Amino acid sequence: MRKSIENLTGRKYTGGKITPSRSRKKYEIDRYPNEALVGKTISVSRRTRGGNYKTALKSSEFANVTNPETRKTQKTIISQVIRNPANRDYERRGVVNKGAIIETELGAAKVTSRPGQHGCVNAIQISQ
Repeated sequence: MRKSIENLTGRKYTGGKITPSRSRKKYEIDRYPNEALVGKTISVSRRTRGGNYKTALKSSEFANVTNPETRKTQKTIISQVIRNPANRDYERRGVVNKGAIIETELGAAKVTSRPGQHGCVNAIQISQ
């Protein structure tokens, strides 16, 4: 189900109904956010404007974690979301998005990619 950016319907100040003078345009269609969770890796491919495709993650069990001191990147398993400064509800539900602090085999790491847009989880290891 898609939602529209433009609200074409509404009410007058008297309470009467406003009938839209036009229908929704194709470029006004917006999609609901794709929130990646921790779990078995599932990706979704969506057609975007111009005939291009976006790969989004529904859930992910791996993250590409970079150590800033050694500049080495390793593919590690995500165990859980420790903290999510974007939203406390995301923290409770275990949503992985940009800025989230995740617990991996190498330790805590901060997510630098946008899994719902890029289709992968990239993170930088946090020194503790």
